[in-house]
Amino acid sequence: MFRIDNDYVIDATITGGPARYINHSCAPNCITEVVTVEKENKIIISSCRRIQRGEELCYDYKFDLEDDQHKIPCHCGAVNCHFCDLPPSLSVSTTNFTVSEVCEEMSDVCPDNAERMKQQLVCREALTQPREDFKPELLHESGKPSFRFRCPGPGVFHCTLTGLVFVMTQEAELQYRTVQWDENLFLCAGKMPAGPLFDFQCSAKALCQLHLPHCETDALLSDGLLSVVHITDDGMSFIKLLQITETHVVVEVPHLSAFGVVWNFFGRFWKMTKPISSQVLLFLEQPNLKTKRQNLNVFLLPRNVPLEQVRAQHLDSKYIKAPSKCKLFKDQSYSVHCPAAYKIQPEEEEFDLEFGPNYHPTFEIRLPLNTEEVTIIVRDRKRTRVWKRVVDLTGNDFAETLSVPAEKKLKSVRKQFVDRIPAAVLAALLDKLLELGVIADGEMEEITATAKRAEKARMLIDTVKKKGTDASLALISALCEEDPCLSKELKLK
Repeated sequence: MFRIDNDYVIDATITGGPARYINHSCAPNCITEVVTVEKENKIIISSCRRIQRGEELCYDYKFDLEDDQHKIPCHCGAVNCHFCDLPPSLSVSTTNFTVSEVCEEMSDVCPDNAERMKQQLVCREALTQPREDFKPELLHESGKPSFRFRCPGPGVFHCTLTGLVFVMTQEAELQYRTVQWDENLFLCAGKMPAGPLFDFQCSAKALCQLHLPHCETDALLSDGLLSVVHITDDGMSFIKLLQITETHVVVEVPHLSAFGVVWNFFGRFWKMTKPISSQVLLFLEQPNLKTKRQNLNVFLLPRNVPLEQVRAQHLDSKYIKAPSKCKLFKDQSYSVHCPAAYKIQPEEEEFDLEFGPNYHPTFEIRLPLNTEEVTIIVRDRKRTRVWKRVVDLTGNDFAETLSVPAEKKLKSVRKQFVDRIPAAVLAALLDKLLELGVIADGEMEEITATAKRAEKARMLIDTVKKKGTDASLALISALCEEDPCLSKELKLK
């Protein structure tokens, strides 16, 4: 019998499909989901891992735990069988045992799974450690960020840049990055992305458990709505969830490759009754000296999109810190309001669930140059306010440039500018400054007539610096646009 809810149970004793013969296992290769299609409840059975040819299909019947007198015998043979418990002398609460001692005594109970038993016990020990936050080393490969972390030993480690949590059994180096979803792989299974797809590499088999951030607003109602897909060169499988917390889904790690959270599309979006936990990110573009304007870009994104992924695609803009949390509905229209703006475009836009690879602004707010503070409001289509912040722009790089005379900033980085400016960037700066009228035709000819790159750079920065703040600010702005990395290193960005 299969329980649908508190009121209905399906009894397939007399009649039913072939699925009624699928047996129970405490370590199943399938999962069951109850979905509503055209106001009728349906049961979907799907794989939660790669299934070998000839392997028996099974899922967890999720029997209620009973006392010893009323237990239903289980003979599934799984390592984590509900009735393959540790002997009392080696209880998890006992402190005077070693992993090897446990495995030796348990060899009589589960003789074929000693190695996996050892791994599970080490993982269990690691989970007793307090969680440690860490900031990984940020790497840039072909303009795409990746993250690296040297784990010092067993324990639970939380990445502050991505929200990922790793349960490690030993010292190892982790490297991870986001990769592009191929939605065609699982659309036929009624799934859709519910977070970024992460690809993991590890120097040893040290990662036993992975906590992936989700963007649900009610974790208690998310059982059956969320899954984790594991994608390898051989295909994909869906992994059984160990737990759903308020912020994460927890899975065991069979082996490393790509992992991502997915939704049961019909269960999650058939009725749009629950909002998505979301974030509002703000990025300030460089000023346009001709129009005396600058754009503040507004991104509406799910909560579990890492900030660094967005920042990496907008290096020519400055991230403006502001409390970002909000709740938004998929495909609902929203609008942005800002009293200080010359113009906001578009007037309204639908909230789309973007999980890469590209992140584009949802709204563009055009502001007067040197705006110090703005109030930004996000409203839904009923004009209800869903997010409001008073944002200070004086802490951005451009305001700092104005607070200290730009010519003094150029003077402080003159030697580094001359030594490090690439020839291609230097040529682009000359063209840009000539177009803006910062340098004259004669000055352009004089600088370009010089053969050596360093001498050209020296002449350019000295010429511009002598012309005062506006000209110096134009050079700084142009450099930030043409070479964001060098600008950042020179602390001009």
